Amino acid sequence: MILIAMGVSGAGKTRIGELLAERLHCEFTDGDAFHSAANKEKMHKGIPLTDEDRWPWLRTIRAAIEAKQRAGETAVFTCSSLKRSYRDILRDGDKDVIFVYLEGSEALLRERLNSRTGHFFDPSLLKSQLDTLEVPGPDEAIEVSISLTPEQIVDEVLKQLETR
Repeated sequence: MILIAMGVSGAGKTRIGELLAERLHCEFTDGDAFHSAANKEKMHKGIPLTDEDRWPWLRTIRAAIEAKQRAGETAVFTCSSLKRSYRDILRDGDKDVIFVYLEGSEALLRERLNSRTGHFFDPSLLKSQLDTLEVPGPDEAIEVSISLTPEQIVDEVLKQLETR
């Protein structure tokens, strides 16, 4: 099984991904690590990424997912996965890839981004991400509100995984 914590910047993908991996006793990989230097520089400057910027990044994450699957490993990844077409690349028709959509209000997300330090993402890009976001339906992802504590979010994800 591969879990992908998804959502816009500020949703807590890294924290939730780390906690899920800890609870599942598996490896955690942050999708941001697969971004090119050029992508990181654009985001740092407040320039939204285009689909052309994202396609190589998404294919690289998919290759990492396939490597975990070939090794027979469970793993947790993070990736914003804003559009269904992005999720389709990451999933590639594979039912063992499960998305966890971390949903939150714009106000809460902005508050989190404005208090964050040391990250390459320019908080001014939140609006662009929210405009790009195609909210996944229940057929596509487990949805959990980020208004819960990280531990409650992980508990809810694991509970929903049991019923899938």
